[in-house]
Amino acid sequence: MTGRDIAYRRFRFPADRDVGLADGLTAGPDGLALDGAPGRLTHTDPHSGTTAEYAAGSWTSPVTPLGFAAVELVPSWTAHTPPGCWLRVELRGWAGDAASTGWYELGHWAADDSAVHRASVPGQADDRARVAADTLRVTGATMTGWQVRVTLLRRLDAADGPALRTIGVVASTDPPGVGQRAGARTDARAEAGAGGARGRVLDVPRYAQRLHATGETRWGGGGDSWCSPTCVSMVLDFWGAGPTPDRYAWVTPPGPRPRVVHAARHCFDHAYAGAGNWPFNTAYAATHGVDAFVTRLRSLAEAELFVAAGIPLIVSAAFTAGQVPGLDYDTRGHLIVLAGFTADGDPVLNDPYAPDDERVRRTVPRAPFERAWQVGSGGITYVLRPESTPLPPPPAQANW
Repeated sequence: MTGRDIAYRRFRFPADRDVGLADGLTAGPDGLALDGAPGRLTHTDPHSGTTAEYAAGSWTSPVTPLGFAAVELVPSWTAHTPPGCWLRVELRGWAGDAASTGWYELGHWAADDSAVHRASVPGQADDRARVAADTLRVTGATMTGWQVRVTLLRRLDAADGPALRTIGVVASTDPPGVGQRAGARTDARAEAGAGGARGRVLDVPRYAQRLHATGETRWGGGGDSWCSPTCVSMVLDFWGAGPTPDRYAWVTPPGPRPRVVHAARHCFDHAYAGAGNWPFNTAYAATHGVDAFVTRLRSLAEAELFVAAGIPLIVSAAFTAGQVPGLDYDTRGHLIVLAGFTADGDPVLNDPYAPDDERVRRTVPRAPFERAWQVGSGGITYVLRPESTPLPPPPAQANW
C-alpha cells in the first residue's frame, strides 16, 4: 500500500524572485513590490460596484512537478497590503510539458476593506476543473504539476504599495477510503510514537466562539459560525502575537472578546459569505508578524511532530453527533485547535464550539477524531508560528 500523496511547496521573497517570472515587480526589503514601471489594470469590485484603476505587477512561479497525479490544490500566502492595495491569486494544473487546465482565480485578498471586498471567486467550473472557494479541484484533467500566479495591485492614489512575502500551494490526492490506513507515508519516527508529543499539552488560551452567538451578526452570522477566526485568535495569543487593543477599538459594543470580532471581519470572504476561507485566515494571522500557511497532514502521527516542537495546530474536521465521542454535535466543517496529546496519544483539543471558555478544552479518542479530520477535510491544517520557532523536519515527501 503506497499511502496518500501530499506535497507542499512555498516560495519566499525577495529571495525567490528570479526563480519565477516577475513582471512589473522588484525585490524590496519586505518582499516583492511594484517596480517603477508597473502595468495598469481596471477592476470593478463586484461586491460594491466600485471601479478603479490600479498599478499592477505579477509573479508567475515555475512549473512545480509533483511525481503523482493530484486532484486538489490549496494556496496560501503572506503579504502586506496597505490601504488601497490588494492581491489576486491564480492557479493552473500541468501534466508533462503542457498546461492541463486554464488559470483559475483563488481569491482577491486585502488585509483591510479600503480597496476591494476580500472574496473568493465563484462560478469557475469547466470540463477540467472547478473552484470551491479556497480549493481548486481537478475533475476532468490529469495534474502532475502546478503553477501559481500572484498579481499585486495598488490604487493610483494610494500612499504606499503592497508587498508579497510568501506564496505556497499544497497538492494532494483524495483521503484514504474505508479500511485503508491513513498516513502510510508519515515519517517513521512519528509512527513509532517517537515524536515526543505524548503527554504534552500546550497552554493555548481557551476562547468560546458561542460567547458571540447573540452579539455581532455581520461577517458570517456571528459566533455560531466563527470557529476559524476564534481558533486563529487562540493561537495568535498563544504566541503573544494577537492584535493590540487599538486595532480592535472599532468593535462597539466590545462584547465578550472584541479581538475575535476583529478577526472575523478580517478573515471574512464576501463571496463565500463566511469567515472560514482557509488561506484568508492564515493571511490574516500573518499580518501579526507570524509565519502562517495552509497544508494537509496525513495523520495525527505527523501532527505529533508539531506539538513536540511546541507548535499548536488548527485542523478542520467534519462529523455527526456521536461520531467522535465528546463532540456531540453535527458539522459539515469545523476548525479546532489541536493543543496536545495525552500519554496514550489521544488528542487534547481547544474546541471553540462551547458555551463558555471553561468548556473549550476537550479530550477525544484518537481514531475517530483522526478519521473526522482526514475524511472531513483531507487533513487540512493551519500552521501558525514565529519564524524563531523551527518547524519539525518534514517527511521525505514534504508536506510542510
